Amino acid sequence: MASVFPGARRVKAGEVELGWREWGDGSTTVVFIHGNLASKDWISLAAPMFPKHLRVVGIDWRGCGDSDRPAATADYANYTMQQHADDMIAALDALGIGFCHLATHSTGGIIAARMMLMRPGRFGRVLALDPVTPLGLAFNAEQIGLFRAMMASKDLTRTVMATAAASLFAADSLVPGGAPRFRDGVTDLAAFFDRIVDQTFSVAEGIWIGTPVNLNLEHERKELLPRLAEIPNEHLVIWGEQDGWIPAADLRRMAEGMPHCRLVSVPGIGHSMNLEQPALYAGYFGGWFGGL
Repeated sequence: MASVFPGARRVKAGEVELGWREWGDGSTTVVFIHGNLASKDWISLAAPMFPKHLRVVGIDWRGCGDSDRPAATADYANYTMQQHADDMIAALDALGIGFCHLATHSTGGIIAARMMLMRPGRFGRVLALDPVTPLGLAFNAEQIGLFRAMMASKDLTRTVMATAAASLFAADSLVPGGAPRFRDGVTDLAAFFDRIVDQTFSVAEGIWIGTPVNLNLEHERKELLPRLAEIPNEHLVIWGEQDGWIPAADLRRMAEGMPHCRLVSVPGIGHSMNLEQPALYAGYFGGWFGGL
């Protein structure tokens, strides 16, 4: 399927080919791990404002963006967080990227945690935007059913996606049964958001259903919880105070359990600062990685 965003390439990562793109050609490499129902392109608005000495590489998960879309197994075992971590490590190997820093968004956070536990010492600093923490995330049957309904309805998909970028929309339109309406002054961002929705609607079933199923398993098993202290990488965790997806209590537990983790709350922002306020996101990005 043709990409709705320019600049995509593909790299062989084990059994799949993954889409990827880079911004800049500096000596310091930062790899971006996106969230669920998303892609590398979620930082494309902010990327032109990143420091010039950085090379930023965004890689699509299997099933997303410009990557292959393998058929899901019955239990979605080929779309687990560990599988995504394995894919990312394979892609980095194929691209010749050794030591690098990480920027994550949403579910990319728990994928990155598994990557760091697999290859301690290979990664440096981490900028985690509204991350799904190593505790996982609970999804009940009704919520998983909502994702299945989204697969059949672009309008529903757009409505749910709007809650992931809440500050772009008029608050009175983000109500049950309502139609999200862009607030005044976000014309350019509105066009980009609609392109993101178009791309979202093309992801594989293993993403639509497999991600909430597997995040719920992470939450139930809590395999990574006792290993938080094994992740010494410096973390800056940014949480938008209008984020209705990631529990603040989980972020505090993550910050308390990791040796070098700082949590910052930002008012007036939802789950996706990279979409809602790309210049502000670029400011945090440059401040965290700019002096390396």
